[in-house]
Amino acid sequence: MTTTKEISLGDIAARGASHEDAVQGEKMILNMGPSHPATHGVLRLKLEVDGDVVTKCDPVIGYLHRGDEKIAENMTYNQFVPYTDRLDYLAPLANNVAYAIAVEKLAKLEIPARCQAIRVLVCELSRISSHLLGLGVYGMDTGALTVFMYTFTEREKLYSLFEELTGARFTTSYTRIGGVTRDIPDGWLPKVEKFCDGFLKVLDEVDSLLTRNRIFIDRTQGLAPISKEKALAYGITGANLRASGVPNDLRKDNPYSGYEQYDFDIPVGTVGDCYDRYLIRMEEMRQSVRIVRQVIARMPSGAYYAEDAKKIFLPPKDKVLTRMEELIQNFMLVTEGPRLPAGEVYFEAENPKGALGFFIHSTGGGVPYRLRIKGPSFVSLSIIPDICRGTMVQDIPTILGSLDFVLGECDR
Repeated sequence: MTTTKEISLGDIAARGASHEDAVQGEKMILNMGPSHPATHGVLRLKLEVDGDVVTKCDPVIGYLHRGDEKIAENMTYNQFVPYTDRLDYLAPLANNVAYAIAVEKLAKLEIPARCQAIRVLVCELSRISSHLLGLGVYGMDTGALTVFMYTFTEREKLYSLFEELTGARFTTSYTRIGGVTRDIPDGWLPKVEKFCDGFLKVLDEVDSLLTRNRIFIDRTQGLAPISKEKALAYGITGANLRASGVPNDLRKDNPYSGYEQYDFDIPVGTVGDCYDRYLIRMEEMRQSVRIVRQVIARMPSGAYYAEDAKKIFLPPKDKVLTRMEELIQNFMLVTEGPRLPAGEVYFEAENPKGALGFFIHSTGGGVPYRLRIKGPSFVSLSIIPDICRGTMVQDIPTILGSLDFVLGECDR
């Protein structure tokens, strides 16, 4: 039997709940976020709790909405590359590649082998960087602060490598339609190889700190399991889907950028709980190192951009300053954009958070008529009301950390 409590209108307004929501016997409405470290960004969770038990959880998004898709319809194809950095801002290099391949599919461009290898290399380094951050904050969510120190130290090493390659640490904007901005600098690949050697040792150290830690296991094992059927029904992708027992990976199932040339395994879970999602990302980083080493060993020579992309790819600056033809080409590409054919294309890549897709509708010319983005984080958030029901309030940060989403990609 429930009892009705008297609640002042001031209390109701402070909670951000309606009178009908607030007066529910012993149940209470709690707002977690949007300014809260446990929500991994500007996410608001409207929780209905009975004591410490969550009876209802509604995610409220939109606090980081920037209108990326509409912005794309008002600028040239190359001008939109920096905006893809701001989707999953923990893996901007991978976002750049996914978008560029979608436009290249529309333009029917053949990308040279060296450019494809560079793209695979930066995508896998981005996967390691993204998982390192996710793993570090996941450790903090469960009370293991030391893990954060290890993972962020390694991530800083990666950012130094990114800076040497692209000129920026965070928002890299490295990829271009038809290639990449510049070739690999001399001596960079040995530095990546050296990073991989040291990183695997640190990863083993993190493994020993967490994987068999009794407190971590108690806080994650059996929590918020997602069955194979439920994961497929919600459209979950990436590590969250593989943790539920579905061996789906676009790098294997629909290979792009030459991924079919590399030998790597796809880790698959059995239970689909928070612990499985952690284990999958741990193994994914090891597999990424495996791919990176193969790319370095087989790095082909040749051009870092497609020869057929001369009317899309900006000409070298030294030629722009000395030759009339390149100056005119540069002016036309900057002001009007490349002349791409009319048509519709869709491409999705296996990004660190899951399948990132770009749909482009072109009516011809240098600006897309419509552009739509399928963000994996948005899909991952959609299952939160289902898996949070019946858990404890203190388990919410652990569940959110296990899903490893990013709000920039969700809100767009």
